[in-house]
Amino acid sequence: MSQNHPSLPQIALPGQPLAPTPPYTSNSGTHTSPSSYITASIAGIPYINPDLSISISRSPRPTTTTTTTTTTSPSSPHPLLLPEVTSTVLARVTRLTPRQATVEIFAMMRASGTGAEGDMGVCEHTFQGIIRAQDVRATEKDRVKILESFRIGDVVRATVISLGDQSSYYLSTASNSLGVVVAHSDAGDPLHPINWRQMACARTGIVEGRKVAKPI
Repeated sequence: MSQNHPSLPQIALPGQPLAPTPPYTSNSGTHTSPSSYITASIAGIPYINPDLSISISRSPRPTTTTTTTTTTSPSSPHPLLLPEVTSTVLARVTRLTPRQATVEIFAMMRASGTGAEGDMGVCEHTFQGIIRAQDVRATEKDRVKILESFRIGDVVRATVISLGDQSSYYLSTASNSLGVVVAHSDAGDPLHPINWRQMACARTGIVEGRKVAKPI
């Protein structure tokens, strides 16, 4: 009965297309985009409900016959997710200066013993992080321009390299698999990667600079 359902991502990111409409409809945490796709409005775990609506939950829940993602073992609650050195995180860019990008960490890879290997969990509370210019990429660090690597609103995949000070974690995107994973143009159109340093709008063809994460 559920064999034809779309394969939903483990974690949905804001602005990420999830399924076409019809037959699917939006529910809590999603909306219908102008291109007739159910699209994530918030970050969280997506589910297909019995009425073919798609909702996003901030916390895991037991799967049903119509859900297409299984991310937790529902019998026990998950401990609080806290970033630590080497943690892989998802974060949204909130502020830019020529020397660094300030981000809001909202999801992270669960540590061993708190979830399935490679399982991303949504944080109960967001954490502030900083990506310094020297931590954007592994080569030609002195030529990095923050304003050509990130834009406010971008979602980035990064790794924690230092606990930093009391207010921020230091993050790095200096790996092929790290960098921008979700971005939109100034007009609000989604961008897709064309190489490791550029993304393009499918509708207008406009190319914008980013430090792009290689899809995994």
